[in-house]
Amino acid sequence: MASPAAGAVVIVGSGLIGRSWAMLFASGGFKVKLYDIEQEQITKALEDIRKELRLLEQEGSLKGALGAQQQLSLISGCADLAAAVEGAVHVQECVPENLDLKKKIFAQLDRIVDDRVILSSSSSCLLPSRLFSGLSHVKQCIVAHPVNPPYYVPLVELVPHPETAPATVDRTHCLMRKIGQSPVRVLREVDGFVLNRLQYAIISEAWRLVEEGVVSPGDLDLVMSEGLGMRYAFIGPLETMHLNAEGMISYCDRYSEGMKRVLKTFGPIPEFSGATVEKVHQAMCTKVPDDPGHLAARREWRDQCLMRLSKLKRQLQPQ
Repeated sequence: MASPAAGAVVIVGSGLIGRSWAMLFASGGFKVKLYDIEQEQITKALEDIRKELRLLEQEGSLKGALGAQQQLSLISGCADLAAAVEGAVHVQECVPENLDLKKKIFAQLDRIVDDRVILSSSSSCLLPSRLFSGLSHVKQCIVAHPVNPPYYVPLVELVPHPETAPATVDRTHCLMRKIGQSPVRVLREVDGFVLNRLQYAIISEAWRLVEEGVVSPGDLDLVMSEGLGMRYAFIGPLETMHLNAEGMISYCDRYSEGMKRVLKTFGPIPEFSGATVEKVHQAMCTKVPDDPGHLAARREWRDQCLMRLSKLKRQLQPQ
């Protein structure tokens, strides 16, 4: 477990992602400073964190070796950015996904940090070459893209700027492992990174299958939740190929021609508009009405499922 003496972590932005990051770093024993421009927002975030950590402790799902109160004591709010970053070893930016806003934040940080602190963005799709361009501390900059909600889904994509120092990637990878996350190294920047490119490929074909009348929206989701998603929760598509034959070479020998034939039938990128939007929307609202109450309840159920799945995955780690 990390020690508070190892330095502080600063979270810039106290929204849902920022709060989740704060909880993760506190679970690893790090002092956390939660920065926002509005004190009222900080106060609300700290109260939400307090409630969530205590609930997690009651349910036996709290991460880390420290109790909820000990973790809470490590998290404090700060409305002064310069004061927040003093003594920090890592800054995790979590402001809305707006390039100009994020560039403004990193320009401010660039002027006040030393040569040791890592400047990390939670961006889900903004390329580091655009995000960190012109910064004097660019060697210390990296994207560490979490999956929502980060506390329950451990993957973090580490995406470097072309000038990011290898030591920055290594330090960030080590830090993420310390707080229980599963970091992956994206070796070069690519639009959408890795997770969203895979996700968008699935969404695109799912949309086409519904639009072309091959399957209903509800049954399409069942194909994933009761089919592909069952094994993808534990192994990825490449290992699935490897295990579904006598190894990868055997799989490609058997199935490559069929895969290529089917892939050639994939249509153009959908517009995600018009009659199909209405059809999918109606199907989703039949299952989960789109008012705030129903959506919040369903997200809470989702997070409970993810929490239990995470526990199961820890218990079933391969030997």
